[in-house]
Amino acid sequence: MAEQQLDGGIANAGLVVRVGPHVLRPSSPHSGSIHAFLRGVRHAGFEGASFPVGIDEDGRERVVFIDGEVPVAPYPDWSQSDTALASIARLLRGLHDAARGFDPHGLTWDDALADPAGGTLVCHNDVCPENVVFRDGIAVALLDFEFAAPGRPVYDLAQLARLCVPIDDDFDQARLGWRPADRPARLRLVADAYGLDRDGRAELLAAMDDAIDRIEAAVRRSRRLLAFSYPRDRWYVRAAVWLQNQSRALVRNPFRGFVHPVRGMEALLERHGFVRLERHETLKWSADLYVRADAAPVVGHVRAPLSAS
Repeated sequence: MAEQQLDGGIANAGLVVRVGPHVLRPSSPHSGSIHAFLRGVRHAGFEGASFPVGIDEDGRERVVFIDGEVPVAPYPDWSQSDTALASIARLLRGLHDAARGFDPHGLTWDDALADPAGGTLVCHNDVCPENVVFRDGIAVALLDFEFAAPGRPVYDLAQLARLCVPIDDDFDQARLGWRPADRPARLRLVADAYGLDRDGRAELLAAMDDAIDRIEAAVRRSRRLLAFSYPRDRWYVRAAVWLQNQSRALVRNPFRGFVHPVRGMEALLERHGFVRLERHETLKWSADLYVRADAAPVVGHVRAPLSAS
């Protein structure tokens, strides 16, 4: 049966395909833990996630395909509605309720996006529009659990708010196609739909600060960046970058490569205080060395009252 490439994603872009009723995607050293978790929440009655089939001989993981619409940037208007946002928050609450009976001890997890405070409940940690399946504008399933790891549920909700309200600066909102909206009201909507009480709303604001501070700290640590530009953005380029990242992860090398549109990345780097120091070009590629002159924050804070509307 022919493989059909699926759109979306960043690290695995171009490498996720559908084959009949299944989806094939690159596995990771933590796929066994993730599959155990997905089976656990399904056993607990949560059907809003792909059910794992196993790992194929070629190393790709196989999960059951979920039919529906998955928005990609620039996000369509229907995916930015308050109805869509509230449904994502309710879906995440369902995942957390089902996860309470799952014991993550003795399993390995990717801590790249994990709650810095730790925790005992396995969370998704990357609920963005591209990782949600919708039907008729309502979220029905979560995708891409590769960053799942134990943490606090409120931190997972804070990540959802950061990515789906969104809590971001004007530049990144425009880059992803977000239209103007009342962000404080949308943040209250997330809290309402998830079912937070007064204390939970205060914890959400604190967790959002934790999430934002972690991103800003990572950017401040980056003083030099090497940007390799290969104009022919093809699947084999992404495949090569993915393989290189896996090799680095095995030896605990923190460097990671990504494939992004060249002009968009140039604008993003300049927006956050990087200046190009050197450029080397050939007929097929260019390599730019960027240096950082300051430590400009990567995102803006939105402190909003979270009392019920």
